[in-house]
Amino acid sequence: MLNLLSANSEAGMKDLFKKFKNTGILVIGDLMVDQYVWGKVKRISPEAPVPVVEVTDENLLLGGAANVAHNILSLGGKVHVAGTVGSDDVGKILVNKFRESGINTDGIVIDKDRPTTVKTRVIAHSQQVVRFDKEIKSDISHATQSLVLDYVKECIPKIKGIIISDYSKGMITKTLVAKILHLAGPGVFVAVDPKIGHFEYYRGVSLITPNINEASSGSGIDITDKETLVAAGEALLKKIHCKSLVITRGDEGMTLFERGGRITHIPTCAREVYDVSGAGDTVIAALTLAHSAGAPLKDAVIIANYAAGVVVGKVGTAVAAPEEILESMKACACKPRIEKREVK
Repeated sequence: MLNLLSANSEAGMKDLFKKFKNTGILVIGDLMVDQYVWGKVKRISPEAPVPVVEVTDENLLLGGAANVAHNILSLGGKVHVAGTVGSDDVGKILVNKFRESGINTDGIVIDKDRPTTVKTRVIAHSQQVVRFDKEIKSDISHATQSLVLDYVKECIPKIKGIIISDYSKGMITKTLVAKILHLAGPGVFVAVDPKIGHFEYYRGVSLITPNINEASSGSGIDITDKETLVAAGEALLKKIHCKSLVITRGDEGMTLFERGGRITHIPTCAREVYDVSGAGDTVIAALTLAHSAGAPLKDAVIIANYAAGVVVGKVGTAVAAPEEILESMKACACKPRIEKREVK
């Protein structure tokens, strides 16, 4: 068992990171492309009271479930991906980015009736000016679901964990989750990055990672302080019948809830915050990979907390490398606070 607070924590982390290369994780979810348009504002448009952005650069990054997969790859894990893209140019770019990275694309279904989801952010002087999305949010077809499930079945012998990355773009349905859990069985850790309105889909999964707003909505309890945080976490455990959950709390860190009443509060390790885009992707990627590779759940959450602290210090959807996590651990001693509550 790892002890991330001991003098030998660096050696333990390095041993864990070595195990990542033999740990297979399947990512299923809404594949997206994050487009960033960079520029400068020098004047206001004469046509409307809006800034005129003089474009200086553009780039396309992996987003949504694609960013989760990218995070696992950056951490050194073996990643498999299932999802859908359109037959458009952006979809081809996404698939090519995976192939260039060495990620197998057999689980990606090309759907001619849906565009590839693209989030375009216009940024000037380090501030987001506007964002616009290109997407279709209706549920995937039965044919696409069948192809995805065939790929899941093929992957099960090769993996130790599954991440369901739900961005409410139509990929994740209640039926799909139920069938994934059936195929996974008790031997595969199944973690979900949830979306508001879909909590009933996740009944019986191993773990979910809602943020404050998602946890408030899913539990029906407005989280305003420690007392309501604990009440919401305990309510979600009972409602979804999951084994554990992590509520991510922004600059206040994370809180892990486990069956049996144990609650672990973990303070943030972020030193500077430039962009929180994709931080949830990093959390679930690092947590699932670390736990599937053998780290106890609490230690896996601490690792994910350090990884999140790394990526929020970068602009755009970013990833964390093992060396960056080790550096963050040296700079910020993350001391979790554990409390035990009586289960009613």
